Amino acid sequence: MFCRSPQSLNIGSLTATFPVIQGGMGVGISLSGLSSAVANEGGIGVIATAGIGMDERDFSVNFGEANLRALRNEIRKARELTNGILGVNIMVALSNFADLVRTAVEEGIDIVLSGAGLPLNLPQFVNGAQKTKLVPIVSSARAAGIIARKWAEKYDRLPDAVVVEGPRAGGHLGFKEEMLGDAGYSLENILPEVIRVMKAFEDEYKKPIPVIAAGGIYTGADIYRFFQLGASGVQMATRFVTTHECDASEKFKQTYVDSEKEDIVIIKSPVGMPGRAIKNAFLSEVSEGKKKPFKCPFHCIVTCDYKNAPYCIALALVNAKKGNLSHGFAFAGENAHRAKRIISVKELVETLKKEYSEAAR
Repeated sequence: MFCRSPQSLNIGSLTATFPVIQGGMGVGISLSGLSSAVANEGGIGVIATAGIGMDERDFSVNFGEANLRALRNEIRKARELTNGILGVNIMVALSNFADLVRTAVEEGIDIVLSGAGLPLNLPQFVNGAQKTKLVPIVSSARAAGIIARKWAEKYDRLPDAVVVEGPRAGGHLGFKEEMLGDAGYSLENILPEVIRVMKAFEDEYKKPIPVIAAGGIYTGADIYRFFQLGASGVQMATRFVTTHECDASEKFKQTYVDSEKEDIVIIKSPVGMPGRAIKNAFLSEVSEGKKKPFKCPFHCIVTCDYKNAPYCIALALVNAKKGNLSHGFAFAGENAHRAKRIISVKELVETLKKEYSEAAR
């Protein structure tokens, strides 16, 4: 428990004594290893589904089945390692979105978190299962309101919680590039707006909808600050990368440790969204106009302009996860350069609690 801490994070019938969701990091960064370690510390561990089947033998020729098989295996492996709360992150933009949701629900996952688009039809794929909590990830109060109204009217269901992600997050971002440095779109500004919108639904339907802050949250002091702004919990991803239990390669983790502030850059992703990553030779060559020839084995992201893309982002991220950074790059949050060493999840959680306690004095 936090010293002088807020209450535990309650999402429906689930209670996380450590009110932190470990953000889902796709293409193999957060799988059963990291998610189970976080769940064992009282937080919510999250398996990311994007590219989850990368190690399956038939991944390049049987993309759909390979991903579903790998998802089942990762959930089952995580369950063997923890009795804590487990979630999956399933991006709306994934071409096999519906199948991944159904599979996770069949496996009895506790939470489905979904962003990278508006998950307007997410309840359609859970067959009325109430055990699995549904948590959309949004970047504006307007998006949160649209989702909640649509779910209420069409599915007689509300979000069990909402994650609001600001522009300082890693990976693909739900903002136009010109918005990223605009204070009007900061997490500090959009969080209270989302809380107000959700409060109206809470009052109307007599159901609590906790709002969880995400994007650039790195220390226990950050957690304390966002609780003071009304958040019921926080989501953190970048700081969990430099843990022993993170499922990425040691070379991937070392990229974070070796990075400097100026190495954290915004890129134009082939999927049509800006992204935040750690600059390296691969990205420099792409920015210079050099193409990385590829054949698209599967149209994994609906919005990807793969016919004109200079490189395949899926293959680049698979390479990075495995430590082949000369043919890929690491997505990272704005604070990635602050990592100085690789530690255990347990030590990280203890550090966050201490930082929180000091900020709360």
